[in-house]
Amino acid sequence: MSIAIASDHAGFELKEQIIQYFEKREIEYKDYGVYENTRVDYPDYGVKVAQKVVAGEHEKGVVICGTGIGVSITANKIKGARAALCCCDYMAEMARKHNDANILALGGRTTTIDLAIRMIDIFLKTHFEGGRHAVRVDKIHSLTGR
Repeated sequence: MSIAIASDHAGFELKEQIIQYFEKREIEYKDYGVYENTRVDYPDYGVKVAQKVVAGEHEKGVVICGTGIGVSITANKIKGARAALCCCDYMAEMARKHNDANILALGGRTTTIDLAIRMIDIFLKTHFEGGRHAVRVDKIHSLTGR
């Protein structure tokens, strides 16, 4: 499995810690920035990951800003992206099981590295249940308003 990851400056430290975890676990990833802790605009990085995931270049994505709110809103502007801002294990599990989320959004200022790793592990190993949930995901994709 290949993961796209990116952050703004507020998520930089958490992103770097997650990348260390990916390398330790030999999880394939590509870092789409930022590459230093310099002030940037989060939409530029949320959209990069969403575009790469939707294009099929990566199976899943992780986006990080200060709270995770901005990057999740941004990623969800890309048709086919289903970014879920999660703050606990249960949300990460349900984002996959019920919403078929393909991007996990995290808050760099609100999420510890231990919690982030747990949620990433859950997000990556949990499968979409389909069934009645597939009908709902299809309804989301039928919406044209952005």
